Amino acid sequence: MAELKLGPVTDHGSSMVQWMRHRQPRYKARVRMEMERPSPSYVVDILPPPAKPQNPADAIPAKLLHSSLNKLKHPINVVRWTPEGRRLLTGSSIGEFTLWNGMGFNFETISQAHDSAVRAAVWSHNEDWLISADQDGIVKYWQPTFNNVKAIQAHNDPVRDLAFSPNDSKFVTACDDATLKIFDFSGGVEESTLTGHGWDAKSVDWHPTKGLLVSGSKDHQVKLWDPRTGRCLTTLHGHKNTIARTKFEPNKGQLLATCARDQTARVFDLRMMRDICLLRGNEKDISTLIWHPIHSSLLSTGGADGSIYHFLLDEPNTPPGIATTIPPYDSADPASAPAQTIHPAHKVQYAHDFSVWSLDWHPLGHILASGSNDRVTRFWTRARPGETECFSDKYHLGTEGVEARGTWDRQGGRKVMREEEEQELDDEAGGLEDQKMPVKQPILPGLPGLTGTSEGPAARKFPGLPNMPPPPNFPNGIAGIDPEQLKAMIASGNLPPPPPQFAAPGQALPPPPPLPPNFDFSKLPAGLLPPGFQPPQGLPPPPPPGNLGGLPGIGSENTGSGGGGGVRRRGPLPSQQESLMEEQRRGKYRSAR
Repeated sequence: MAELKLGPVTDHGSSMVQWMRHRQPRYKARVRMEMERPSPSYVVDILPPPAKPQNPADAIPAKLLHSSLNKLKHPINVVRWTPEGRRLLTGSSIGEFTLWNGMGFNFETISQAHDSAVRAAVWSHNEDWLISADQDGIVKYWQPTFNNVKAIQAHNDPVRDLAFSPNDSKFVTACDDATLKIFDFSGGVEESTLTGHGWDAKSVDWHPTKGLLVSGSKDHQVKLWDPRTGRCLTTLHGHKNTIARTKFEPNKGQLLATCARDQTARVFDLRMMRDICLLRGNEKDISTLIWHPIHSSLLSTGGADGSIYHFLLDEPNTPPGIATTIPPYDSADPASAPAQTIHPAHKVQYAHDFSVWSLDWHPLGHILASGSNDRVTRFWTRARPGETECFSDKYHLGTEGVEARGTWDRQGGRKVMREEEEQELDDEAGGLEDQKMPVKQPILPGLPGLTGTSEGPAARKFPGLPNMPPPPNFPNGIAGIDPEQLKAMIASGNLPPPPPQFAAPGQALPPPPPLPPNFDFSKLPAGLLPPGFQPPQGLPPPPPPGNLGGLPGIGSENTGSGGGGGVRRRGPLPSQQESLMEEQRRGKYRSAR
């Protein structure tokens, strides 16, 4: 019997039920339950993030739950939770969509969504639609069942970001052609083009409740737009390199977070139209950021070195030896006071081996998913009460650090990684069973019940009719004639005449059955017409022997593309080298320098 391997499973049902049993209205203070303590016995008292809106530190995901990777590994550009939180959708650099289970984190299904790299994906607010964009500038509409219903050529260059309007009637795209385009969602028609950036537009977001757009570009500028008129309202200067991500705070919409390749992130207050927080601590460029769906003061960033940092905007967490700054709200002159410097509340320095391209929170706020250039999708969550090992693993201390502490060995780590890969391969093999089309049985026209097959002991065929059996054998030969007598007649050439047609006394013989309308004699195979037979005038002559392409249900043994029968076979997939050469012929890539 095979050994049963139990993977990590995170079921939030028990904590939700615990909260529902003891929760009270917000004006009656918080939930009256025993305070969690650092002991495993208090696991039953864990509450979901919505139950403790005043404690954002409890939602910091410091523990790795699972690492998921495909059989064919490619960089993960986009990670998006489905609206109900049951699955995680990932988009890869070869245009594939992969669905992972949201509780067991195992593979569920994979599909070829785009012909080029997936660059952006976003769900509508009513949770009924998903739109995705790729490297070729194509935007596709998807239903929750991931049925593609529409595709539009939004741009001719890569689309870097997408965003829905608050009522889902429109969406906006940011493209490498330095423009933003607003489309009508129902018709897929472009309504307006916003120009003003001097270089590639890398990010865009729509305010959760207002008619306000924000965009970030390679020209180091953050711009706010009026989507109705297409006018640029203001330009925010603060970064000194390419803007990687711009995100409105999803709950109240009063704050705007931006990150750039200058190793900093900034938080702007839209009421003051200035930056109020400067997030420092990253050692490399920041490639992405995400707001927590419940706590407005929790902001997470992903770096180009594979690190994930978590910031609490109401806790500066100033390191020793550095002067603490105050927020502009508490200064005498808020308009001109410098932004408060915020340092990370928690660091996962070695979360990935390469750049973190995308982060997304579970709708409940208890699991953070990350996709990286190292081709791995990872799931993170808060540590359980009493757990301390997760703070000294290789994702916090690095491989060399844990080897020095003696808590991890390289050989054992490789073994665990191989086991995880084998488990993912088993899940993927179970989800990708080849669904073969049923074999179509060719049927002789006009002879019901005679199906073409090559099965049987003799496997006899008609001459010129491949895959077709002969007429059934008569057990006693022709009716009324002994088989030995029939053989002697055939040898001597004295065959009896065919039996005459019979009719009732005093009646004429019935006429032969009429031919179908527009009957084409050319479709009959050679040998079925008597020698010297001439079809009526205007009909083409019969085809040469062996050419039965016009008969439905009769085909050759090699039914690759045409014909009605046979097993449908897939064509060979192009290799990576062929794909690269094809893209180079299209002018998409250049040879390495």
